[in-house]
Amino acid sequence: MTFRAVILGLIGVVFISSYTYFNDWIMRQTMFVGNFMPISVYGVLVIFLAFIFPLWRRLTRKGALNRSEIAVILVLVLAACAIPGSNLLRLFTPALIMPHRYELTEPGWQQQGVMNLVPEGMLVDISENPDEVLGGYTRGLMEAADSLSVRDVPWSAWRAPLFFWIPIILSLWIALVSLAVVVHRQWADHEHLPYPIVTFTKALLPEANGESSPIFKNPVFWLGLIGVFAIHSYNYLNVWFPTYLFGQIPLGIDFSSLTELSDTFELGGGRTVLEMYTIYFTVVAVAYFLPKEVSLSLGIGPFIWVFIAGLFATYGVGTTGWQGTWPFGLTMDAMMIMGGYFGMLVVLLYTGRQYYAAVFRRALGFSASEPIENSAVWGARFFMLGLMFFTIYTARLVGLDWPIALLFALGCVSVYLVMGRLLAETGLFFIVVTGTPATILWAIFGARALGPELLFIMFMLSLVLFYDTREALMPYVVNGLKLADDVKAKVGRTAFFIVVALMVGLAVGIPTTLYFQYERGVDVSLWKIEQAKRPFNETISIMQRLDAQGQLEEAGQVTGLRRFMEASPHRNGLIAFVSAAGLVLLFSALRLRFTGWPLHPVMFLVWSTYAGNAFAQSFLFGWLLKILITRFGGAGVYQRCKPIMFGLIAGEMLGGVIPMFVSFVFYMVTGDIPRPFEVMPG
Repeated sequence: MTFRAVILGLIGVVFISSYTYFNDWIMRQTMFVGNFMPISVYGVLVIFLAFIFPLWRRLTRKGALNRSEIAVILVLVLAACAIPGSNLLRLFTPALIMPHRYELTEPGWQQQGVMNLVPEGMLVDISENPDEVLGGYTRGLMEAADSLSVRDVPWSAWRAPLFFWIPIILSLWIALVSLAVVVHRQWADHEHLPYPIVTFTKALLPEANGESSPIFKNPVFWLGLIGVFAIHSYNYLNVWFPTYLFGQIPLGIDFSSLTELSDTFELGGGRTVLEMYTIYFTVVAVAYFLPKEVSLSLGIGPFIWVFIAGLFATYGVGTTGWQGTWPFGLTMDAMMIMGGYFGMLVVLLYTGRQYYAAVFRRALGFSASEPIENSAVWGARFFMLGLMFFTIYTARLVGLDWPIALLFALGCVSVYLVMGRLLAETGLFFIVVTGTPATILWAIFGARALGPELLFIMFMLSLVLFYDTREALMPYVVNGLKLADDVKAKVGRTAFFIVVALMVGLAVGIPTTLYFQYERGVDVSLWKIEQAKRPFNETISIMQRLDAQGQLEEAGQVTGLRRFMEASPHRNGLIAFVSAAGLVLLFSALRLRFTGWPLHPVMFLVWSTYAGNAFAQSFLFGWLLKILITRFGGAGVYQRCKPIMFGLIAGEMLGGVIPMFVSFVFYMVTGDIPRPFEVMPG
């Protein structure tokens, strides 16, 4: 790990953290990040390694970046992808200021006094100059064509909420990075997880001697790359010049009319699944490298869920609502997804129980029976410190009881850990979780035991820390540590610089985002902005329900461990939770007991989610392709087809990043909004 690699990586962090808002909100293009394999990053990587790096090597071999340096740069940039988009800043700043606007426009807010539940410092203080702080945020402060001076942004109004939130965010992120260090050796060396995205990345990196990867000399690779790139390029041209071309090349077929063949399938939402039939070449290639039971499970899972939901609907039982609404509400699909994650957590903890026990024994100063590397020991220590700080901070300064604060933190860490496991084991680079840690605690304790104030605080924490998980930090770090380890970079040192990158990204991303928002204003009708209502509206619904039951005055009066004695669990919610966890445990046991068991428990973690629906058909196609090649061509043909699969991924990355370059140039030259073009689901 060299100094210049770290500096170049941090420069990339600055760019990702500052440019993403401009791309997503001002030019209104497809998400600059969007998933755990962002086209903006991997597309540039393909361009650099396929075209720029060989030329650089010809000009000067001594000055060219080596394999390890490129990997370190990539790891730092990918970690920063958790900052500017869905994982944090897309909702962070609206959540801190827009409630003041909704207090004036939503009649129920003043009636219920919901703003009185907000802890001091959680939201922006607009009292001194509401027109500039709130009005400037929504309508913009830039006059005519003049640019906004940095000094004209009301920074002082944001100082208190940023000091309130940043320790919460950083303590959770440090705990997650540290935990990724702990599990790395178990997953990479003891369980030999495949890490499909890392496998593709390493195939592109230069050789140890500095020569370009041999994959770029393979004509089969270029066949896949050029074919997919040509398809996406033609479709992009068709977006701009539809009258001069022959229409888009279809990448899928709308099978929604087939839902009429089955009432059960239609009642379960089958039309939505079949409408999303699109082939994503990257997913097909990832499926090709996976064990057949994994890709089959990811492919058929959404269809099985549709039939289950349809059966429930036939008997008048809905899967989308008992109390409340997405994402915090107690719904069958949310509780089953959360249960699936809990079941998978139990499996991975049981599988690595001896190693993890040894790591934490060493971390606490006790001896262990097996040798443990120092990075894992220090990772365990910083994980416990981060978790402890999060718990104490949210208990003393935010207002959560310490048992609830600890359980909430463990809920966040558990789900994110399993997400990292999903990416390492399946290559599923688009993961959207239904439900939140607040949902689970609501189901366990009940609204009466928790009370509106604690529920509101957990909803706000979930809005900031756990809302749209498609760009969560943990999976980036899990993949990054594996890549760094494979190129002989030290895992512990890499984790340290990941934390540095996160701090730099926050220091750049937050002020840049606020500057753009105050310069141009925000569209208050956008879905992203209106999500700031949800914690408040959900809390109002709970207050009204408690009031109707005559329990509002006494709700949340008990504190500490006494809250467990007052718990009134949500029966149906816990049944769904335990059922899903049981399915994961059962299928995991069947996989261990029967070598030919055809399904993987990962199915129960994605089967009712948007991400599962979006990629299901592509996983099925990749599974079928692998079956046909291995059956009729054998192992030799399967190995010879691997380069073309790498080419499919590289071609899709290239086909997505070129439109991003074109859009930027078009906007800079004309000032008009470019026409958006999506390669991955938005």
